[in-house]
Amino acid sequence: MTVTVRDLRPDARADLEGFARVRHAALPFILVTPGSLAHDLTQLRPDAHYRPLVAVADGEVIGTAQVHLTHESAEPGQGSLNVYVHPEHTRRGAGTLLVRAAEKHLTAHGATRLLAWVLDEPGNRAFAGRHGYRAGRSAHFLRLDLANGALPPLREPPPGVELRPASDFAADPRPLFELDAETTADEPSDVDTELTDYEAWLAETWRHPLFSAELTTVALVDGRPAAFSAARADGGTRYATGMTGTARAHRGRGLAKLAKNDSLHRARAAGYTEAFTGNDTGNEPMIAINKWFGYEICGTEVRYVRTRG
Repeated sequence: MTVTVRDLRPDARADLEGFARVRHAALPFILVTPGSLAHDLTQLRPDAHYRPLVAVADGEVIGTAQVHLTHESAEPGQGSLNVYVHPEHTRRGAGTLLVRAAEKHLTAHGATRLLAWVLDEPGNRAFAGRHGYRAGRSAHFLRLDLANGALPPLREPPPGVELRPASDFAADPRPLFELDAETTADEPSDVDTELTDYEAWLAETWRHPLFSAELTTVALVDGRPAAFSAARADGGTRYATGMTGTARAHRGRGLAKLAKNDSLHRARAAGYTEAFTGNDTGNEPMIAINKWFGYEICGTEVRYVRTRG
């Protein structure tokens, strides 16, 4: 059975559904839908050179790759390739074909440092090693049972603090962009990220089909956004925290925990039954907060890096 690799066709429903199906089977902790894939294809900035790939056998999508330059980093020459093959179709060469096509695309656009997230499993790690990648930092996936688990009770905010949904900022979300940019810059990572383009943030984050402004909670201090817990939802039963952070001037006051608890309660009231989040393995304060909520580690991934040229 011959395996071929080609570009994802954004106008082909079967491609979008096949891509989402493979990602869900290989990485069930991340929310992906056909609609979110189509949005990314049309809204990511041109300088990202975003190119999603699919591996196909007998007309069926069995593998995927999300490939782009890390355009939000101040350091040029960095590229990202995240390759996943359906667990029922491994060891057929799909992964190798996807890696080769992804590397060719990235190096053609000037990438010399290639980064890939790899599930922390022997077969996946060996595969990355065989292709010249070396292990770096790691991160956990965490899951919370919203249907049967007990959330901490809602607390009254301290004086001067107000909790509001992000949807209240629909007319002017720029204050949330500024807060997101500050907290993202301080997030543990092996790639420095700078959010400087407000219009790109609106297109890629605020208007993303998975982003839920109604379930995202913002903590205001004296009327100004000081902390937030950003929510994504698939419109069915799955909810995820995309980012939880606090402005530097307000850290150490428990505002992020306050915002996240409010968001989780909103999600449960809206009928969501599973909550997912992720943490860098070295981010002990956030891991402790998530364990306090009842999250349990359900998977780990490792960032692998290869330097070219």
